[in-house]
Amino acid sequence: MATRLMLVEDDARLSSLIAEYLAAYEFEVAVVARGDEAPARFQAFAPDVVVLDLMLPGMDGADVCRQLRALAGTPILVLTAREDDYDQVALLEHGADDFINKPVQPRVLLARLRALLRRAGPAAGPGSAEGGAANAPAAAPGTLQFGALCIATSDRQVRWRGAPVVLSGSEYKLLLVLAEAAGTVLSRDALLKKLRGLEFDGMDRSIDNSISKLRRRFDDHEAEKIKTVWGEGYLFSPSAWQ
Repeated sequence: MATRLMLVEDDARLSSLIAEYLAAYEFEVAVVARGDEAPARFQAFAPDVVVLDLMLPGMDGADVCRQLRALAGTPILVLTAREDDYDQVALLEHGADDFINKPVQPRVLLARLRALLRRAGPAAGPGSAEGGAANAPAAAPGTLQFGALCIATSDRQVRWRGAPVVLSGSEYKLLLVLAEAAGTVLSRDALLKKLRGLEFDGMDRSIDNSISKLRRRFDDHEAEKIKTVWGEGYLFSPSAWQ
């Protein structure tokens, strides 16, 4: 059965490219070009996942996100050209489950969608309450859930296998950056820019040291949860946090 995806994007060329690419991977894509039309289409189409642009006519993407989250726990992936950490955290607090920066790379988009759908389990679309206990509960807004790892972005709390994990500010921020890009390799340069606004000079080992600390805190002795991709950087594996 095809996965139902609602794409809220006013760029006709981009939406056509995304829809065509995802159709080859058994996605049924419904395109909505205006933000103010998204809530009604969402209820009528009952998608399994939503891809939502931020800059939309009729209604801003952040407002659309809040309205959709009030209707159901359906996973929402936001397309954004913004790279500011504050804006990205704000998106998660508005109810988004993940985000991906433009320009969109189709293979990365597909991987992130699959990861979202795995975490969400049974569909939680409009009217899903009628399914009762048969449907798994969706993660709360402002929460990233990967197996036994829970990151609450609203209050910066992290739980691992049910127990709280105390992290320093820099450790929490690094974990959040990695988790928000789950399934994507992040170079040391990209991590340094996001965390400290610095360029990697080939000598700075602070990212490597911080990664080692995170691995120790989460019993990642085999580097399976936060993988080293030699010559490229680090990858947060969304399926390894069991």
